[in-house]
Amino acid sequence: MAASLLSFPSLSNHRINQAFVDLHSSHQKGMKCIFKLYMIPAQAISPHCTLKTFTSVASLNVDVACKGNSSGASNPSDLPRSRTLLQSPSNPSDGMKDFERQLQELYDEVKSMILMGNKDNAMDLLQANYEVVKEQINAGARGIEEAATLDVIALGYMAIGDLKSVGPILYLLDKVVESLKDDGPLLDSVLIHMGSMYSALGKFENSMVVYKRVIGVLESKYGKSSIFLVSPFLGMAKVLVSIGRVTKAIEIYQRAITILESSRGVESEDLVVPLIGLGNLLLKEGRTTDSEIHFIRILSIYSKLYGENDGRIGVALCSLAHVKCSTGNVEEAIDLYGKGLQLIKDTNYIALDDSIMEKMRIDLAELLHVVGRGKEGRELLEECLLISERSKGKDHPSSVTHLLNLATSYSQSKNFVEAERLLRISLDIMAKTVSPEDQSITFPMLHLAVTLYHLNRDEEAEQLALKVLRIREKAFGKDSLPVGEALDCLISIQTRLKRADAELLELLKRVLNIQEKESHESEEVMQTLKKIVFYLDKLGRKDEKFSIQKRLSVLRMKYKQTVQY
Repeated sequence: MAASLLSFPSLSNHRINQAFVDLHSSHQKGMKCIFKLYMIPAQAISPHCTLKTFTSVASLNVDVACKGNSSGASNPSDLPRSRTLLQSPSNPSDGMKDFERQLQELYDEVKSMILMGNKDNAMDLLQANYEVVKEQINAGARGIEEAATLDVIALGYMAIGDLKSVGPILYLLDKVVESLKDDGPLLDSVLIHMGSMYSALGKFENSMVVYKRVIGVLESKYGKSSIFLVSPFLGMAKVLVSIGRVTKAIEIYQRAITILESSRGVESEDLVVPLIGLGNLLLKEGRTTDSEIHFIRILSIYSKLYGENDGRIGVALCSLAHVKCSTGNVEEAIDLYGKGLQLIKDTNYIALDDSIMEKMRIDLAELLHVVGRGKEGRELLEECLLISERSKGKDHPSSVTHLLNLATSYSQSKNFVEAERLLRISLDIMAKTVSPEDQSITFPMLHLAVTLYHLNRDEEAEQLALKVLRIREKAFGKDSLPVGEALDCLISIQTRLKRADAELLELLKRVLNIQEKESHESEEVMQTLKKIVFYLDKLGRKDEKFSIQKRLSVLRMKYKQTVQY
């Protein structure tokens, strides 16, 4: 195991950055693995951000799946994809249509400024319009014109990524729309956008209130089987998932699918988005067989519409591969990923440096390592690094992700010299971006400490582990999980350095205390208890040893029964 420290009392499941955990552990039942790669967004290397480990691509990406799909996306900042003012189910007058065009022109201008890198100008334009509409509202004007203008301004700030400015605008917008009649023009469109924006801000209760209102408005206007209900249904389903109401979310997804099947046909591309949402939700809930049915259906829809050699087929194959992996069909998943990625590449459907492609390549590389095909996996990781360096430059922070992945791969193949080289490069890159005390730098640093341990350079490894421990204690608190991970590593290093048994015992007790905050009956707790018993016996502290040993025996029995089950 690449990142584990092997001499007793090392932790056989020691993890660097959670780098070696069950693959897709949130919903996987059929397979265990010890190889985990990183997917760290580039901005995570910047100050004040945490270096995050890879979270596997959750099947089809909605933005990719919805290219050209009119019913699809729920991104509130993407006005043309959601139900826009110009695509409203309402039937406004000619005067209102002119007003809509003006709003669309404002939004298009903002988007154009953003694409050209003129965010400051875009914000100035939005602020100027916001001041005007606020004056109108303060003067007593609270009609749909004010509501629609505030809606577009809020969407503009969403597109910029300035969520802080969106909250006050939504608050004012809420005050305006609550006085509007349900049968007014454009209200349904504004409410749908509001629901999506509230959801993006994590204000799920507000989002639910808005979605319920707009669904009621649309049902009263067009009936309970109207195609116009699909967009708010999809938004509501996402909110329901976020607040843990899974059963209701499944029901809403199914209603959206039924409406689309009835109005557009059972092979309509518009079905893809709700099928993705429902498939991913079922996968998360461990219902892999049910989930697989939906992703196979997506593949079938794309095949019939575009043939077997379209980029969308490639994305669908990778999505299905993700599901196959969760069912334990690793070889089949590898085959599907390989075919899907090659098809996307051949058709240029997604740019090579796109984050979606990057995630899929890392997914496949991870699986190849799991089944012992590390050389093939490493070639994919080297490809990721090369693409990143070509598009962003060799010293760009995004390269850190790929350097860490390659180091992990080389560590697994016991090439610790190459792993050290790559880790030091990643640290050099990060040193240009973050301060020496930034917690994000501790992840490659701790990985390097483990690598040095394997190279029998224990004193260097100890100094790095101690530095990681100090930074993490300050950043996360002395009883945090990241601190527990650093202690875990330090104990193994100091054991081989023959540090005082009593000091090692105290460190182990700290680790146990941290682990017990997560669970009192985990395998990690059991392993730590075993080491504590060892040191208590060594120090002759029999009274303490007896109580810990008794607890360990009970836990071993429970764990054995769990594994058998």
